[in-house]
Amino acid sequence: MPDFELSEEYQDLSNTVRNFADNVVAPVSAKHDEAHTFPYEVVSQMADMGLFGLPFPEEYGGMGGDYFALALALEQLGRVDQSVAITLEAGVSLGAMPIYRFGTEAQKEEWLPMLASGEALAGFGLTEPEAGSDAGGTKTHARRERVGDKNMWVINGNKEFITNSGTDITRLVTVTAVTGQQERNDGSIRKEISTILVPTNTPGFTAERAYNKVGWNASDTHPLTLKDVRVPEENLLGEEGRGYANFLSILDEGRIAIAALATGAAQGCVDLSVKYAKERTAFGHNIGKHQAIAFKIARMQARAHTARLAYYDAAARMLAGKPFKTQAAIAKMVAGEAAMDNARDATQVFGGYGFINEFTVARHYRDSKILEVGEGTTEVQLMLIARELGL
Repeated sequence: MPDFELSEEYQDLSNTVRNFADNVVAPVSAKHDEAHTFPYEVVSQMADMGLFGLPFPEEYGGMGGDYFALALALEQLGRVDQSVAITLEAGVSLGAMPIYRFGTEAQKEEWLPMLASGEALAGFGLTEPEAGSDAGGTKTHARRERVGDKNMWVINGNKEFITNSGTDITRLVTVTAVTGQQERNDGSIRKEISTILVPTNTPGFTAERAYNKVGWNASDTHPLTLKDVRVPEENLLGEEGRGYANFLSILDEGRIAIAALATGAAQGCVDLSVKYAKERTAFGHNIGKHQAIAFKIARMQARAHTARLAYYDAAARMLAGKPFKTQAAIAKMVAGEAAMDNARDATQVFGGYGFINEFTVARHYRDSKILEVGEGTTEVQLMLIARELGL
């Protein structure tokens, strides 16, 4: 019989992050959300806890844990503040993980210690104005140029919706760029897309004005402009022409992390609703005594539970070295929808208070919609699942 109980080590981690989320993150969440400010003091404490280094080996400054440990931390942070959770998720999964998976030893030694320590953040520049779900539509391009005695990449293009790309501690953005093309057997042309490491202090790299978003207001998100950005040829990450394929594998892993975050958001809505239903009185009783409210919250709990099982399963397959692409897509879709549905129902439970931004359920209502869009829309997940079924 499968055992879904957490080991003592995993449970201790989950409890530690839960306490941190409740006592450190939650008290300042509304302030940063309203002011649209990045929570540097919270991120610094997360760094001190080693959260940014959870899945990386100690030789690179990490904690020697694994991806499931990261997921557990994200679930607990996602209960109270999705902005803080996505800062960690993107910093590790999209910022540091590509270097760990595909970087040279020199690249790992240069970048991973500062990223795993939380001293610095990195982003991943994939999405463009005309290349979202269809990332193969990438228009940013890079060409080689000889400068003195060095071979350089010269990069030009624009990126959109890049998380962690403009903070005071952002040091690196990995960008996808077209570096060549290849003719297919049918005569069509296939773009060769590569990934290149671009330090943010490189001339020509600009993080434009931050977006005014519906939610995730304390998360850092910018469009990027790259105009004649020159970086050394050795900043190529992985094999030339394999950047898009490599990033797809990073997204598969990232969907487990996003599912964990979304599960946390779904569970946070349950916990808040239970507490409120026991305190709020209407028609002479606590509203939780009314079946309409009790059943609504029961369905919310069922969604959170199902989402948790889905991401646990995907993570277990990943750590065992088994195929997990489809399970990650299922987990991401189920958890994202659970977060959005639970946020809507929690707002209904809270009534008028659910429409007031200082209440956490209102923030979850605004924040959760992006969980059905970012790192692969629900439609993309359905496409992946259907493809696995041979459809």
